[in-house]
Amino acid sequence: MPMQLIDTHVHINYLISLGSDLSEVVTRWRSAGVCQLLHSCVSPSEIKSIQTLAAQIDELYFAVGLHPLDAHKWTSEAEEVIRNFASADRKVVAIGETGLDFYKADNFEQQKKVFAAQMSLAQALELPVIIHVREAAQEAARQLRELKSTGGSLRGVMHCWGGTPEEMEWFLDLGLYISFSGTVTFKKAVQIKESCLMVPPDRLLIETDSPFLAPEPKRGKRNEPAYVRYVASQIAQLRGVPVETLAAQTTDNARKLFGLPESEQIACPG
Repeated sequence: MPMQLIDTHVHINYLISLGSDLSEVVTRWRSAGVCQLLHSCVSPSEIKSIQTLAAQIDELYFAVGLHPLDAHKWTSEAEEVIRNFASADRKVVAIGETGLDFYKADNFEQQKKVFAAQMSLAQALELPVIIHVREAAQEAARQLRELKSTGGSLRGVMHCWGGTPEEMEWFLDLGLYISFSGTVTFKKAVQIKESCLMVPPDRLLIETDSPFLAPEPKRGKRNEPAYVRYVASQIAQLRGVPVETLAAQTTDNARKLFGLPESEQIACPG
């Protein structure tokens, strides 16, 4: 069987807004072996456009949520929109991206409140979460430990890992998956590479976060899902395993976490 890859974090709507041709982007990712993708969401206002893309592209699934940098937009109406879409569309497989970003914003209390609200919503809907954390690992871990101590379920992924190995261990201990993007290919990303070596095989995911953070050798260019193969190749090299093994592991992990069906795989060229 040809090697299959799942890109667990994309923003196809941004690629289109930047002028990319959707049909060409899809053709390239299928040719690269990308057979399923998860479109993240930063605001309820974009859910409709993401839903339209998912309806057009069989292998595209999506999340619904509010990014921490947009925490000031959180309202009861926004929560209801997220809840309704998550409940009504079978292609919604996660809540997010949510989390904490203390690097670009200082509304710490507001972010913590919105993060907690979306985690509670994910629990109620029995969906995993996509978590964005930047310069806020300690507080995010504290909130998640508190949530878990109440007996609530906790399933999800720390997306685009960029913290220290020690911080990553906190989230592994909480049962979360760790996803690596093109940053793992950067020469100076020493801590990210160290973290990558520490993740158990059954907790590892890969992503592009396209159109951001294009990997080597595409760095500086607009990122797209086809480039997830460079992420897979780099991680396989770091971990000393064949890329086919790495692809199979991460594909299986993504399907388990997000409930992606094997029956709807797209036939991808090798």
